Amino acid sequence: MRFLMLIHDNPRRWEHPTFAQHGSDPADIARWQRELDTLLSELEESGEYVSGLPLADPARTRTVRVVDDEMLVVDGPYAETKEQLAGYLVLECASWERAEQIAGRFPSSRFGPIELRPIMTASGAEM
Repeated sequence: MRFLMLIHDNPRRWEHPTFAQHGSDPADIARWQRELDTLLSELEESGEYVSGLPLADPARTRTVRVVDDEMLVVDGPYAETKEQLAGYLVLECASWERAEQIAGRFPSSRFGPIELRPIMTASGAEM
């Protein structure tokens, strides 16, 4: 199964592209970075990593909507929440349980939710 892993975190705690001032000392930040590097290496070796990227600061976001045939563009994320979408991974996993294990090992899961969604084909079938 293919899963989209959406990584949510408070942008005040992270600095693009990975970790920053989580209110912790540099040793913690270095440890989280090593954990992330180890996890990504394991996923690449196992073939479970398909793709993934961090996202720029939410302050650089634009939200686009069309209302009554008029395009409206608003700066920033639409939702006023502390956690914002920080990045994503596409995973190829044998089961939900495996995808959950990976999400639980992702260092950002300590600071914000990790959302897992099955990826579907254009016909609506799960990949």
